Amino acid sequence: MAYNRGYAFTNTFGSFNGIQINLVNLNSIMIQLDGKSAWFGGGTYTGQVANYLWDRGFITTTASAQCVSLLGTGLGGGYGDQQGAYGMVSDNFLQLNVVLADGSTICVNSTSHEDLFWGLKGAGHNFGIVTSAEMNIYPREAEFWYYHNYIWRGDKLVDIFNAINKLTADGSVPLNMAVNYGTFMMNTTISTEEPIILWTFLYSGPAEEARPYFVDFDAIESAWDDSGELSYVDIPSARFNSVNDPLCQKAGVDKLVTTAGLQVYNLTTEQEIWNRFKERVASNPDLAASAFIVHEGYSNQAVLEHNPDDSAYPFRDDYHLMMFQGILEPNSILKDEMWEWAWEVKDMWNAGQPGRFPDSYVNYANGFEGPEEWYGNVPWRLERLRGLKAKYDPNNRFRFFNPIVD
Repeated sequence: MAYNRGYAFTNTFGSFNGIQINLVNLNSIMIQLDGKSAWFGGGTYTGQVANYLWDRGFITTTASAQCVSLLGTGLGGGYGDQQGAYGMVSDNFLQLNVVLADGSTICVNSTSHEDLFWGLKGAGHNFGIVTSAEMNIYPREAEFWYYHNYIWRGDKLVDIFNAINKLTADGSVPLNMAVNYGTFMMNTTISTEEPIILWTFLYSGPAEEARPYFVDFDAIESAWDDSGELSYVDIPSARFNSVNDPLCQKAGVDKLVTTAGLQVYNLTTEQEIWNRFKERVASNPDLAASAFIVHEGYSNQAVLEHNPDDSAYPFRDDYHLMMFQGILEPNSILKDEMWEWAWEVKDMWNAGQPGRFPDSYVNYANGFEGPEEWYGNVPWRLERLRGLKAKYDPNNRFRFFNPIVD
């Protein structure tokens, strides 16, 4: 099992018995002479990549959180800030150097082991260790990004989700409206009796250009707001996911996670989820203080322009990534109750979109869901992935990260 930054949530690691290989020293970045691509070592991570390229006039597709692995993210598809313009992280793979379980090394691209190239773009953790990858890079364009953070009280919930649904209708998020994240969480400086609603927006461009998109949100009375313009590489500190923020700290805690993918927010569902949170604030404040109910959204124009059959990643029409995250001390007495709450929220999200098969973004999955939720409830996809396993990893050595086959 390869290891880089260690931010995966999956419980399938619990079955691990073997050799763990730390890729941290494979951290080189080499921009190619034509300025259209770069090679990234298997140990590179988002913050490192973003800063290195930015200083040289480039950007690429990465995850949003600055602490997570570049290639680990991409092997599971890879949502992120730049995807509206350039697609997912995996959409920008050009070729990958892979070590297979038998010790052989292969270069995988659109003409060499092209069948595996398809599989690495969305289910790549199952086949080998990627020691380096060549990816597209792009000239940096927007020198400054506009951010706007709001905290709203719960009585504004319907107005908030009506405005979000209007902004993101049918997946047609404005190209430069790169990110919108919302979280139900406790903030006792605002209220000790109910969760607040924190929403963070990032716009790829200056404030003057961005402001028309915020008219509906500015009209909703907030308990707190903060906005400004920053260089792209300084933006993470304004949205609370830099390497120094709590989101990126992992030592000494257990993170209990459930996830779901949505196309539209169901207002009845969101109201009920918030109501249940408020009830837990009254009945068990320690539990409530440790829970975060996260709503992620990104611009996705380039994601939707890619042929969905051209990669193993199956859920391009998930316009919102949902996550319940409970953060507890190891062996906490709250663990069982937190898991009960986490599954309750996931079930409510899925019940709020009848007719869609439940799915979980494989990079966020907790490991209990199963291959149909990670890799698509479409028979030909799973059959093709199982065929690749039989060909490239016949002894199923790489089976510890949300495996295609047990």
